[in-house]
Amino acid sequence: MYVPKKIFFTKGVGTHKEYLASFELALRDAQIEKYNLVTVSSIYPIGCKRIAVAEGVKELTPGQIIHCVMARNATNEPNRLIASSIGVALPANKKKYGYLSEHHPYGETGQFSGDYAEDLAASMLASTLGIDFDPDKAWNEKEQVFKLSGQIVRTFNITQSARGNKDGLWTTVLSCGILLP
Repeated sequence: MYVPKKIFFTKGVGTHKEYLASFELALRDAQIEKYNLVTVSSIYPIGCKRIAVAEGVKELTPGQIIHCVMARNATNEPNRLIASSIGVALPANKKKYGYLSEHHPYGETGQFSGDYAEDLAASMLASTLGIDFDPDKAWNEKEQVFKLSGQIVRTFNITQSARGNKDGLWTTVLSCGILLP
């Protein structure tokens, strides 16, 4: 049974005339272009320790298959606003799992996208913990309910936003949670 013990979060942006090359450049910017990424769903493993990007990359070998939670977006429309966000919600009880959420919008600022992804992860965690909340409330109101419950200890997000290249080149943004053994 493989359960990740470490995780790091990274983000990047790339621009190129070719869609695939812009994605490659975003991976380079995020320092994860040398690995074979396999996307997985959104559970933050029990006992998983967050580490820095530099520490995580040292543990990897070029060509290695790596599991990740990835949000990705791209455009070749000049000046179009794009974003990618990973939201994270961790329970106070360290014997329970947390949640990661992916959000990849058009027309949202990085701040709005990050808050949305964080809200989504916290809402998913809250629903599994039985925390009563109004899903129609604004994030800052729900955040107070979640934290006051004492069951959600921490939320955060990793977000990359960009405007489409003014000359119509492909622009790609990505945000990733990289899961390590």
